[in-house]
Amino acid sequence: MKTAVPCYYHLDVEVSPERVGQVSRILAAHLRHWDLDNLVAPVCRGAELLLRAIDQHARDKHTSIEMWWNGQHLITAFGDEDPELRPDQDLRACLADIAAMSDGWGCCAAETGAKIIWFSQRARAGERVPLVPLPPEPFLSTGLKEPRRHQVAVLAAPAPAGDSLEGSR
Repeated sequence: MKTAVPCYYHLDVEVSPERVGQVSRILAAHLRHWDLDNLVAPVCRGAELLLRAIDQHARDKHTSIEMWWNGQHLITAFGDEDPELRPDQDLRACLADIAAMSDGWGCCAAETGAKIIWFSQRARAGERVPLVPLPPEPFLSTGLKEPRRHQVAVLAAPAPAGDSLEGSR
């Protein structure tokens, strides 16, 4: 069975309409590198929604994006330091879409006064690891087509009677 190695990625970006697609491609490349191809579509869709909402409503366009993979869940978080951006008002429609397509999501405040919006995706075992073991490969004895015609004892010549080991002691 394949064991997962925890992974982390951090990206600081100045949000603009041109950068939304570029950031989405960067995140997709990291997910493919981590062998999480099945999570590319929902993570990139959520990232595009948040980046477009930040571009539309925030005055401070600087955003930090982080992804954590722990072997079972991928958590994607966006942090911004715009005090006037209100998730409950400005990002309501965006957060409703993210809630519908993710396994979990949330919004919290950091110690510096920044807001962090995160969502998680669970990697299902059936999509990453085959559940049915492969059949064993045949042994050489089962791969033989024709049985031996002579037994091994018949092929070997019998030892002469005077050359026994007991007589030499």
